[in-house]
Formats: sequence, structure tokens, C-alpha cells
Amino acid sequence: MLFIYIHGFNSSPKSFKAECFKLFLKKKFPDDEFIAPELSDQPLEAIDTLSQCIEQHIGKSQITLIGSSLGGFYATFLAQKYELKAVLVNPAVNPHELLVDYLGDNTNYYTGEEYEFTHEHIEQLQQLIIKHLKRPKELMVMLQTEDEVLDYRLAELKYSQAHLIIESGGDHSFQNFSEHCDSIYQFLCSD
Repeated sequence: MLFIYIHGFNSSPKSFKAECFKLFLKKKFPDDEFIAPELSDQPLEAIDTLSQCIEQHIGKSQITLIGSSLGGFYATFLAQKYELKAVLVNPAVNPHELLVDYLGDNTNYYTGEEYEFTHEHIEQLQQLIIKHLKRPKELMVMLQTEDEVLDYRLAELKYSQAHLIIESGGDHSFQNFSEHCDSIYQFLCSD
């Protein structure tokens, strides 16, 4: 089985959740494969990178997605396009609205790379919105109510037909993520 981890805005494949799940697989399921691509700040380039990764592995192994924040938004798009199972961790629902506050110069928290976030980025995000989920039962959505970045209720509403896990408290990083690796694995491996 192949697990593709999709990092969020200004994040990287070296994020805590990516490293945590990678280590979980290495210890418990070493025969499974894990990929966490470095993504462009340009949404359509990020989707292209992820699409190429998926298409390279179609037919070779079962492919699943784990996406955090903006990565959850991307995972939603890709799960619908390729009919894949996905776990979304505190996913962004309307990033084109949320990220308006980041227009201008930005620095990636992990890589230190500087770039300009523009209206073109916002327009690209709008192109990726999935208004109607065709396969909501193939999604597990993990939310924490004290997410300081995203209003969890937007995701609760959008993904109401998905497998929802809503925890009181927490934050945008999804506290105690490591305690959920087993349930993430079980969900993604189930028929």
C-alpha cells in the first residue's frame, strides 16, 4: 500500500505529522510505502506534482492520501478525481478566502524559502473547489474544536457525510496526532 502525505500551507514533507506517520509505518508496517512530496506554493503546480505521483503508482499499489490543512483541501480534490480514500486533518474548506490575509511576501516555516503569495494563487485555489463530494464515505475527517486557524464547523458541515472525528480542544496542528496513526491506517486499509 502507498500512503501519500500532503503537507499544508507554508509547511513541508518534514512536518511533525508527516514524520510521525512515516515512523509509525516504518515500525509497524515496513512493507508499506510512504511518500511526502515537496509542494510548490502555486496550487496548480502542487496538484500537478501530486497527480504525477498518483499516476506513477496507479495499478502498482493501492494508493491512499493523508492531507493536513491546505493539504486536506488538495487531498479532497485528488480523492474525488482519482477515487481514492483519504484522511483529512483539520482541512481547509475555503482556502481562497482564508489565505487572502497572506497576500504579499511569505516565508516557508520549514524551508526558509521566500515567495510572493498573489491573487493568482487565490484564483488557482478557487479552481480546485469540490462543491459536491461524490464519495464522502471514503473520507475520514479529523477535527479539533480549538483550531486557531480554521473554523472546524465549516469542515464539519462540508464533510457531514464522511467519517468524522471531532475532538474538543486541541489546535490546528492536531494535538496527539500520533495516537491516531492506528485508526488512520485501519480506515485507509479498510474495504
